Amino acid sequence: MARYLLSVFGPAEPTEFGSYPSREEMLEAFADTGAFNDRLEREGRLVFADGLEPATTATTVDGRGERPAFTDGPYLETKEHLGGFWVIEAPDLDVALALAAEASKACRGTVEVRPFQTPASVQALMEP
Repeated sequence: MARYLLSVFGPAEPTEFGSYPSREEMLEAFADTGAFNDRLEREGRLVFADGLEPATTATTVDGRGERPAFTDGPYLETKEHLGGFWVIEAPDLDVALALAAEASKACRGTVEVRPFQTPASVQALMEP
């Protein structure tokens, strides 16, 4: 079974209730997301899921030089940042996309779906 990353994006500058307009909507989204997580776990699809602190808490590390450089904040300056994610297992992209649609509805956010590399996809990159 293939693995997919379902990434949830939210505002770079969260409000008092994260990306939600009110405490009530935040609590509803948390409950719906929890129910979605429970379903993924029951179906054996959940590998790992979690939410992230705001992008303002990030530290960017560049270790390509002689000494690593540490910079406060996210690497990219954008209007939206990664807010949470799921790593799931699904038989194909169609199933992953259907689950992402449910995840988006539950968390009330936009979800990007990206497959993990497989040994075959890495090997294809290495071939001339």
